[in-house]
Amino acid sequence: MKHTLAVFGSAFNPPSLGHRSVLERLTHFDEVLLLPSFNHAWGKEMLDYSLRCELVSAFIDDIGQDNLVLSTLEQDIAVGDQAVTTYAVLAELQKRYPSYQITFVVGPDNFLNFNKFFMSKEILSQWQVLACPETLSVRSTQIRDALTENKNISDLTTVSVCQLLMADKRFHF
Repeated sequence: MKHTLAVFGSAFNPPSLGHRSVLERLTHFDEVLLLPSFNHAWGKEMLDYSLRCELVSAFIDDIGQDNLVLSTLEQDIAVGDQAVTTYAVLAELQKRYPSYQITFVVGPDNFLNFNKFFMSKEILSQWQVLACPETLSVRSTQIRDALTENKNISDLTTVSVCQLLMADKRFHF
């Protein structure tokens, strides 16, 4: 039986309970890679990559789901400041995990725009794509907006992520 690998890419700017609601439905995969965007393909402004990785690590610890792993693959394969495409990520993962069945997990916003992804038809022909909408509609934008307005974010993200965002000036948007 093939091992299964799910790839859940996001800006994670910051990770939210919406992200968690997707991850909780991926427990049947052997491994789920949380893959923060190194340079966003559509020019989204984000916190520094290392800070978002720190937030994702805290997020994973808080969730406590055994199959979740932070992946810095995008940083590893990036060339300068160019965006890293989903196709490049999946192709590299297939090289690194040749015996794994790889599934790319997308949220509803990306699923509706999937035809805009670089080499979208090739992705669909070579790997599985799973559209997995959040069961809890909490967006990273809500967290950033609440932080800007000095509002409580404890109902929008996990405990450790909340503590980091509230206490550490490095995480200000």
